[in-house]
Amino acid sequence: MSEKPTIVLVHGFWGGAAHWANVIVELNKRGYDRIHAVENPLTSLADDAERTRRMVKQVDGPVVLVGHSYGGAVITEAGDLPHVTALVYIAAFAPDAGESPGGITEEKPPAAFANIAPDSDGYLWIKQDKFHESFAQDLSPDAALVMAVTQRAPLASTFGDKVTAPAWRNKPVWYQVSTEDRMIHPDNERRMAARMNPRKTVELDASHASLASRPEDVVDLIEDAVNGTAG
Repeated sequence: MSEKPTIVLVHGFWGGAAHWANVIVELNKRGYDRIHAVENPLTSLADDAERTRRMVKQVDGPVVLVGHSYGGAVITEAGDLPHVTALVYIAAFAPDAGESPGGITEEKPPAAFANIAPDSDGYLWIKQDKFHESFAQDLSPDAALVMAVTQRAPLASTFGDKVTAPAWRNKPVWYQVSTEDRMIHPDNERRMAARMNPRKTVELDASHASLASRPEDVVDLIEDAVNGTAG
């Protein structure tokens, strides 16, 4: 298995590294023994990109970076390291230079936009009683409840942080659209994917939480990126 690249997984808003649990298990089943899941602070794009870069720099050999949701903005900002061979976006933001996740969201607000609320300390939360229908409607109520209770809220200011030099302009890209996404409008996902000229785009009949509800399909796309950049 030593010839396989390291897979580095980057989570988004309202989650943590554990959101990748089903993908991690599926990758392991397929023979990937070098997998890392970054735990980002969600305090600013600069902070999260630096945390991701530090993880990637500790890896010897090729790395495939995979970002979910806001994690796509993070890999866009942090994916310029020379041993990153591919970028894989899972229902994710892929901003261009000068764009922010918040700006992209405002262009075409998603269905669940109204279910996000700030607290008195400047953090944004998905209302717990709306989490299932907003983020993960294709998961069981119990699985969504755990996600809702354990969600990690970002600082609201992070939504406005702009990408500086998008790595997707220089790296091969793969993209997965969630057609039933209520957190990022599916048409925004399609638009972001199309302008990156990806090697492959797949559409899944899935919620924003496709990494949890459709892990086999997500890993299929990651493997396509692995095979497409081998050697």
